[in-house]
Amino acid sequence: MAGVLVIEDDDRIRLALLLALEDEGYLARGAATAEEGLRAQRQEAADYVLVDLMLPGLDGFECIRQLRRDDDVPIVVVSARDDTHDIVAALEAGADDYLVKPVAIKELSARLRALRRRGRTAVAPSAAVPVLAFGPLEISPEAGEVRRAGQPVPVTRTEFRLLCELAEHAGRVLSRQQLLSRVWGYETGDERLVDVHVGRLRQKIEADPANPRHLVTLRGLGYKLQR
Repeated sequence: MAGVLVIEDDDRIRLALLLALEDEGYLARGAATAEEGLRAQRQEAADYVLVDLMLPGLDGFECIRQLRRDDDVPIVVVSARDDTHDIVAALEAGADDYLVKPVAIKELSARLRALRRRGRTAVAPSAAVPVLAFGPLEISPEAGEVRRAGQPVPVTRTEFRLLCELAEHAGRVLSRQQLLSRVWGYETGDERLVDVHVGRLRQKIEADPANPRHLVTLRGLGYKLQR
């Protein structure tokens, strides 16, 4: 049974989420503060973490950053804040997805199932190829490694899957919706998920992220990885 840690300071919302997740078949536990949630995750790691942004003490953004430093657990933000800046900032901090309150439990459960499928298929179909090279960038799907100029590049599970998907279709343009479906497992969703993760990847793999050479944008079409 998959475990979910819910970091939410509102007692009523936290309890409602815990009960709903249990009804969906998850082992759910809660924390009222970021500090409490971080301790709980270190002591007994959950398979997924839900984080509110408006927390007392450490806010949700810092909570996400600290969670991400410790491990690669899938993180979903569940927040009343629906401003684009907040959504982008949460994704840039390391969240995998973002849902705006009130949340339909069926949608949340579907998102968690998609994250689970991604975890089980972390290696892209191109894994038969030992190394995929794009200039100084080397991707090893089988080993789950990325290197640039021989140096390891730390990437999250989502970033790695995104990079492998683009590498498998090297030179071809993939739309944001195609990437949402293939990497996130969503038939519909917020395309900002793709944009933010592409931006984070560029910061890690490009010599000049503002003028990318390998991970390029085709305006109005999508993204492609080129040699």
